[in-house]
Amino acid sequence: MKVNAKGWSALALALLIVSVCAIGIGRNVLAGTSQATTAHIIKEVRHELATLPYYGVFDWLEFQVSPDNTAVLRGQVVRPSTKSDAEGRVKSIDGVSRVVNEIQVLPVSPNDDRLRVALYRSIYNWNSPLFRYATQSVPPIHIIVDRGRATLRGIVASRGDAQIAYMRARNVPGLFDVKNELQVENEMPR
Repeated sequence: MKVNAKGWSALALALLIVSVCAIGIGRNVLAGTSQATTAHIIKEVRHELATLPYYGVFDWLEFQVSPDNTAVLRGQVVRPSTKSDAEGRVKSIDGVSRVVNEIQVLPVSPNDDRLRVALYRSIYNWNSPLFRYATQSVPPIHIIVDRGRATLRGIVASRGDAQIAYMRARNVPGLFDVKNELQVENEMPR
């Protein structure tokens, strides 16, 4: 069979269209797979950090997963073992390419320990309107104390609860400063 110049042009154009369509389909499939992998990694990292054995109300951990599946860990913890455990657990997650551990271990300080306990009692006392949060395995209002300065972090049900926690923390003697970084559950970006 003889193919003339017009035939070759048409055949080349058809092959070009087919290959461009195939590349486009491949990109969509890969993009979908990448998004699914990232979503899986985010879910697994969240689970691993929340179930650390010594992660508690005086620690705060957060993370970010980049498009190349690098997990960046941030926050403040009381124990050095919590920092290393977090890194180890996240490294073992299938699909994580690399872990950058920026978690700060808070300095050992008897005064900060005293302030942590006083803040906990003030916020979660049995007669406090916030006592209902204390009944959870890891209470959602985290109390971070660093060199006499307190930061409240976490998620609460209402602005009123955030304000009550802040006011109760401000009443604890011996604190230099209190920052309220509590977020309200229904006002968080999705």
